[in-house]
Amino acid sequence: MKHALRWRAGRRGSVVSSILRAVLLAVVPVWCASPACAAEPDPAAAEKIVADSLKAWNVPGAAVVVVRGDETLLLEGFGVREIGKPEKVTPDTVFPLASCSKAFTSALVAMLVDDEALAWDDRVSKHLPGFALSDPNANALLTVRDLLSHRTGIGGHDLLWYRAPWCIDETLRRAKALPPDYPFRSGFAYTSIPVLAAGRYAEKRTGKKWEDLLAARVCNPLGMTGVSFTTKGIPKDAERSAGHKLAQDGKPAVVPWYEIAEPNPAGSVNATARDLAAWLKFHLSDGLDPNGTRIVSIKNLDETKAPHTPVRLDGLAKALNPDTAQLSYCMGWLCYDHRGKKVLSHGGMIDGFRVQVTLLPGENLGVAVLANLQETRMNAAVTNSLLDLYCGLEARGWNAFFRKVVDQEAADRTAARDARDAARKPDAKPSLPLARYAGEYAHPAYGSLTVSCAGGKLALAWSNFACPLEHFEADTFRVTHGFFDDKLVTFTAATGTATGVRFADQEFKKK
Repeated sequence: MKHALRWRAGRRGSVVSSILRAVLLAVVPVWCASPACAAEPDPAAAEKIVADSLKAWNVPGAAVVVVRGDETLLLEGFGVREIGKPEKVTPDTVFPLASCSKAFTSALVAMLVDDEALAWDDRVSKHLPGFALSDPNANALLTVRDLLSHRTGIGGHDLLWYRAPWCIDETLRRAKALPPDYPFRSGFAYTSIPVLAAGRYAEKRTGKKWEDLLAARVCNPLGMTGVSFTTKGIPKDAERSAGHKLAQDGKPAVVPWYEIAEPNPAGSVNATARDLAAWLKFHLSDGLDPNGTRIVSIKNLDETKAPHTPVRLDGLAKALNPDTAQLSYCMGWLCYDHRGKKVLSHGGMIDGFRVQVTLLPGENLGVAVLANLQETRMNAAVTNSLLDLYCGLEARGWNAFFRKVVDQEAADRTAARDARDAARKPDAKPSLPLARYAGEYAHPAYGSLTVSCAGGKLALAWSNFACPLEHFEADTFRVTHGFFDDKLVTFTAATGTATGVRFADQEFKKK
């Protein structure tokens, strides 16, 4: 009987051991393929991706960082800071982050929510009377959360801050005169103006400047020593990249930095790739500084990355995200899926530069690409290629993919311009003598616009833009040079005088 019991016990142990071995055989290969266990890709493979992409997109230089958890896998500069000069881009080269600054503002707000200095659903009108929506009902409901998630009803209107001769507070004051582009909280339209208001709201609730708060609460604890908040704030001895734009011959040409004299919560952070390595690690650790000290709660940092506003996947959004099933805006981040992986990302573009910062929380992975060429899709191509590489996904020709998208965009623009020009009636003369178009025109938000007539030519001046005009057809003129080159300006005329002009998609009335 004892032998039987021993046999049964041994048999039972053998069965259990077999089951355990089967489970281990199933689990161990998966575990070894996880980021924590598997060998990381050879850095040379990542370097080749970047080098090939710089060549494919004619980008003079870039800085790239890849982190996994608290480990830096790649931190390197590629190419040159300025075309035609020998100085190389390094991990300490300064780039403007442009709209990638928005995530810094949302992280700061999360910290202030922790402090109970404000709340996500605070009514903005209670503490920030200098900013309001034109719809009083929407304005009464407007919250801090709305300001950061692009659902206020204000769409675009970047020209109210870009190159403007007035200050941020004046931009916010003018916003009240903007009619809604869509009903409050009913859609998505990307715009920086409400994020400016979020920064001002943080200042009102704390009595401290946005840039001082950001330095003290975020940048200093994370050791981001290369960060500045205006162009004048960049140290004179800093390694500063030049910005570039492709000229008509397809070659990169240097363009001046966009000078930002006033700290801008929506877009004025300047930083290096080394700084962004710390920024990415901060997010992947759910809010810890390099010493392991929590500087923001997981709850409120996660709130900045929670989907708030659905983004329609059509048109260019669909073309740029071929493997995406859903796309949403959070607060300073876009949330979407890339080949089955959850992604949080944001891009930034300003004169001469393009930047992309990306997190894959499920892979504990962060990537940042800083390029000194504006309007390039190199950042997206490199980011997607690096995500595929570090997630063990099959490589895809992202340079060719995005080149096809860019070429299609260019073809569509050319077709639209050709159709416009083909429909033109050049023999349709102006209804007025040119001098009668001259005068001052006004818009409730965009302010004054001046049209002058000299030497038989019209010229338009608004904000910091000068627009020489030539006749196109009837009362429509074409801008011949500058930022608005080839754009049309149309006057309305009645009783022998001009009564209004349409410029920059806005209607100005003659004073």
